Amino acid sequence: MTWWCEMAWLGGDTATAGVVLEVADGRISSVATGVETPPSGSTRLDGLTLPGLANAHSHAFHRALRGRTQAGSGSFWTWRDQMYGVAQRLDPDAYFRLARATYAEMALAGITAVGEFHYVHHQPDGTPYADANAMGEALLAAAAEAGIRITLLDTCYLHGGLDADGHQPLGDHQRRFADGSADAWAARAAARRAGDHAVLGAAVHSVRAVDPASMAVVGEWAAGQDAPVHVHLSEQPAENEACLAHHGRTPTELLHDAGLLGERLTAVHATHLTKADLGLLATTRSGVCLCPTTERDLADGVGPAGDLAAAGVPLSLGSDSHAVVDPFEEARAVELDERLTTMVRGTHPAAALLTAATATGYAALGRNGGGLLAAGAPADLTTVGLDSVRLAGTDSDTALASVVFAATAADVTHVVVAGNVVVSDGVHTSVEVAAELDASIRAVTEGATA
Repeated sequence: MTWWCEMAWLGGDTATAGVVLEVADGRISSVATGVETPPSGSTRLDGLTLPGLANAHSHAFHRALRGRTQAGSGSFWTWRDQMYGVAQRLDPDAYFRLARATYAEMALAGITAVGEFHYVHHQPDGTPYADANAMGEALLAAAAEAGIRITLLDTCYLHGGLDADGHQPLGDHQRRFADGSADAWAARAAARRAGDHAVLGAAVHSVRAVDPASMAVVGEWAAGQDAPVHVHLSEQPAENEACLAHHGRTPTELLHDAGLLGERLTAVHATHLTKADLGLLATTRSGVCLCPTTERDLADGVGPAGDLAAAGVPLSLGSDSHAVVDPFEEARAVELDERLTTMVRGTHPAAALLTAATATGYAALGRNGGGLLAAGAPADLTTVGLDSVRLAGTDSDTALASVVFAATAADVTHVVVAGNVVVSDGVHTSVEVAAELDASIRAVTEGATA
């Protein structure tokens, strides 16, 4: 299969005109540049073609909360209570349908790989399903039908919270998240098998939900599998305060002592870090996944993205709670939020933001070598049309900046995953996305109380 790209981003600060991508067996076999007209038999991609975009942090069921948590004042903690209500209404069939629609929405936005931070494991009272991995299997099947790659980050969740006195017991709404012990979590995770489109990884929910000894078990399991491991880190000041009060360390220091920091680790949010925390993340080559649209929606604050980047910490991006699903908005928000807090422009250039949305995101999901338009890379492509009112007037010199700082998900025209067309002319090839979102969200929200 041959694709001719009017413009493509091959790395660097500008787009390249007239790029031909040869694809075989789901991978890019060759890249040619300076080809002014489409070769015979090729498929034409007008606009700017990017490597497939990675959403490194997702909770698929949170999509059902969009628009339902905006009334009145509150905080992350009041939002969490509403999230628990939706989680209680999920079963494998409902979760499959909601996740398939959510992943298909991601595909429409140009996302070709997702990291699903999965902790809704069991029945609402904590009893395992007959297949203890039924909920995770639903997510794997949903991604396959939506046409995108998935890294299933099977999450260890053991405690109800953390205060100065220690870890609290699970609340009623948290029982279905927990396996009872880290060893039980590891045994269940080890029983799972991935398909061709999936990578299996691990996650520690947070220092609130997992004690240090159990963190170490998760880290050892991930090391034995050479799997990525993710963790919610310092999303809220209250989390830091409780950790210091009980453990005498920041959450980052606690993770370091438990042996989790390192190149396999991605810390999600990392909003409230000390200088020492930042130094530990940098020296261990741990990554950070920023989720700006969720962090602003939940009033979490603005993290030190500029300091992290300057220290060499690899940055990736996630849509987390899916307040919106728009990887371009996530990317530009990193820079625009930085401008608001520092009153300095240009800390994160467009190419760096695109790298976070592509190659670094793929690496965070255990997919090294992805997120590139290069020979040998997976044939995952996202094409952005340049003929909308937002992008009219764009040329090859301005294409990167125009797309990063002005495009929206609605400008995505074509998406290819492993050489297969998933989105064509802005339409998903197998899922009626709006109708499926409507039906699957209604199924888990109608009659629910906040």
